[in-house]
Amino acid sequence: MTEQPGIVVTGVSGRMGQMLIKTITASEKVKLVGALERTGHEWIGKDVGIAMGGAPLGVQVSDDPLEAFARAQAIIDFTAPSATVEYAALAAQARAVHVIGTTGLSDDDLAAISAAARHAVIVRAGNMSLGVNLLVQLTKKVAAVLDEDFDIEIIEAHHNMKVDAPSGTALMLGEAAAEGRGKNLKDISDSGRDGITGARKRGDIGFTSIRGGDIVGEHDVLFAAAGERITLRHVATDRALFARGALRAAIWGQGQPPGEYSMMDVLGL
Repeated sequence: MTEQPGIVVTGVSGRMGQMLIKTITASEKVKLVGALERTGHEWIGKDVGIAMGGAPLGVQVSDDPLEAFARAQAIIDFTAPSATVEYAALAAQARAVHVIGTTGLSDDDLAAISAAARHAVIVRAGNMSLGVNLLVQLTKKVAAVLDEDFDIEIIEAHHNMKVDAPSGTALMLGEAAAEGRGKNLKDISDSGRDGITGARKRGDIGFTSIRGGDIVGEHDVLFAAAGERITLRHVATDRALFARGALRAAIWGQGQPPGEYSMMDVLGL
């Protein structure tokens, strides 16, 4: 591992992109070596610090991932599925750690990412926070203990600019609950209630998505039976915690053998 791994951030104009830039430049453990945006974006060619409304950082925003990845030890990527799949292949060519926080990935996208992981380290998680990953573990344990007399509902809330639902974190929680019960989430997921849907199917895992304002992220796992309810909850009030988790993953990945990893691996859970 180099003393200060060089990091490239993709989608730098977005909320997470800008938070990642701030987190990396404030860190003494890594250095910013690249900033990417889509072709035609108004930030292309500008110093990323100035584009963000601050002091220059000495790194120009580019739309050339191949050139940027060639000088990086890690890429942190919170973008869109199509971009992430492209970045995974290029990061693998560069043998750089690829930290993926992108959500809404299809089965085909995941297959392409798995292929890239044969050549490089990929850390992928729907949520990079320690608290959420602990919640995932708790959800799995509680679901394993409680039988299907307890209905499971996952309620998530995010800002009004989020484009996918349920959130990646909600799906992580649903998968943990299903695994705890020895089931496949695809077989018991219920996220499309509208109109006269009939009674709730025993054993299903339900999802509710709330979108509004500037909510950073709230997730509840509700276990509801006759006469009692158990709720596990995580509330994020600052997306800096996701940036710190992603940075931790980028550092952890240095020197690891090629493969797919999760934040559970990074956090030793």
